[in-house]
Amino acid sequence: MAVQWWEDYASDWTLKTGRRTVTEYDILSFVTLVGMNEALFMDAEYIANDTPFGRRIAPGALVFSYAEGLVIQTGHLHGSAIAFLGAEMKMQGPVYLGDTIEVNVSLGERRETSKPDRGLVTTRNRVTNQSGDAVLEYLATRMLRRRPA
Repeated sequence: MAVQWWEDYASDWTLKTGRRTVTEYDILSFVTLVGMNEALFMDAEYIANDTPFGRRIAPGALVFSYAEGLVIQTGHLHGSAIAFLGAEMKMQGPVYLGDTIEVNVSLGERRETSKPDRGLVTTRNRVTNQSGDAVLEYLATRMLRRRPA
């Protein structure tokens, strides 16, 4: 996808990412790397018998990280992004081992800044699984470059 400058974000702007399947390696590597070594993610017996999920789930932080990775992989921010400023998110449902996720993105808000070479864009991001069920919804705000003169 071509780079999207601040001006390219019109009210009808949308984007659909590619997909990614969450593997056991992904979950175990992530929780080990970031220190989320707790029974909810690491103990198969506990997960099966003592949680409402009954099977291995991915941490919400992993789902968000993969969602952002899928958004970045579209290429629309390559060359225009200056900074990721923040996110407001809510998990909508579990992501299980073996689930495949994708992200549907739409424009939430576009604002000018005091600097004429950049602006702010907030997007609505809806992460769904292979059944189309929402698993995460979040607003992401980024500082983007304006189109070069």
